[in-house]
Amino acid sequence: MTEHTGNTQPLKPLKEDDTQPLGKVKKQSNWKSILISIVGFLLLIGLGAFSGYASGVSARQNAESAIIDQQLSEQFSFALVDIQFGRYENARQRLEFIIARDPNYPGAQEKLTEVLVLSSIPTPAPTITPTATPDFSGAESAFARAQELIRAQDWPGALAALDTIRKLDPTYKTAQVDGMYYFALRNHGYTLITNQGNLEGGIYFLTLAERFGPLDNSANGVREGARAYITGASFWELDWEQAVIYFEQVAFGFPSLWDGTMTASARYQFALMRFGDDLFTRQDYCAAYDAYTAASGLGALDATASSNSAQAQIQCFPATPTFSVATPTLGAETPTTGAPVDTNTPEPTPTETPPTP
Repeated sequence: MTEHTGNTQPLKPLKEDDTQPLGKVKKQSNWKSILISIVGFLLLIGLGAFSGYASGVSARQNAESAIIDQQLSEQFSFALVDIQFGRYENARQRLEFIIARDPNYPGAQEKLTEVLVLSSIPTPAPTITPTATPDFSGAESAFARAQELIRAQDWPGALAALDTIRKLDPTYKTAQVDGMYYFALRNHGYTLITNQGNLEGGIYFLTLAERFGPLDNSANGVREGARAYITGASFWELDWEQAVIYFEQVAFGFPSLWDGTMTASARYQFALMRFGDDLFTRQDYCAAYDAYTAASGLGALDATASSNSAQAQIQCFPATPTFSVATPTLGAETPTTGAPVDTNTPEPTPTETPPTP
């Protein structure tokens, strides 16, 4: 028996494989992750390139738009200079260039209409030379006649000559004839309203002129004033309050506008007086007094309005009653209200005389 008797189990024999060295562990291939990284990198490069291209296109378009705007602005300024110095043909070409590229360019269409009108009116010669009476049988003769009438400010005659041109040859100088129509219709309507008091006729001709081009602020303002005047007159003697409302508007903007009988300012004052009478009858004295006061600022009140205004003032601002305050006299005793006053004269109190020693 040996010392190592504790291990009584027999040893297993060694196999041949147990004596060989362990094999190398195979590493997992990472070619897929590398491929994904490469594809992602290429996508990022592509997206960056596309974004840069789009940004470049947008910048180029903005630059082109800015250049075009600058060109149109310069051409419009040059056109204004050409108009000022009478170079109407150059101005027309510049304005047509602007409208072709931007039909809504501010002021271009109006200036083109003005140029067409001005270019159709010949510059008067410094010296007047006798000329033979022209033959107005053709469109060209009628056109020359229309120019002369426009220069003389004979608007009805100019419109008749333009009508003759259209009847003889509707295609004759269409743009220039349209511009002359606008000029004559606009001025004829304006004159009817401001000089002759023909409000309805003036409104009609200004509306016709608007078919050939937009009205300027002066003509449009006069037309609106004439419409308000007509509306206010429709309430005359029927509803003085409404008449006051409309004629106040007209009198503020066009005080001298009239219909052949009364100016807008005179109608406004008269309507104020009659409206004040209505308020006075309804015993609305303060409102009546305000109406009379406004009317008196435009002129003298008539007898009825003057009398009513004085009474309305008394009713609206009655006099404040005054009370007299009694001033007490110094040294006198003020009696108390309600206490009886003793009128008896008090007797003197007897004084005792001491005995003489």
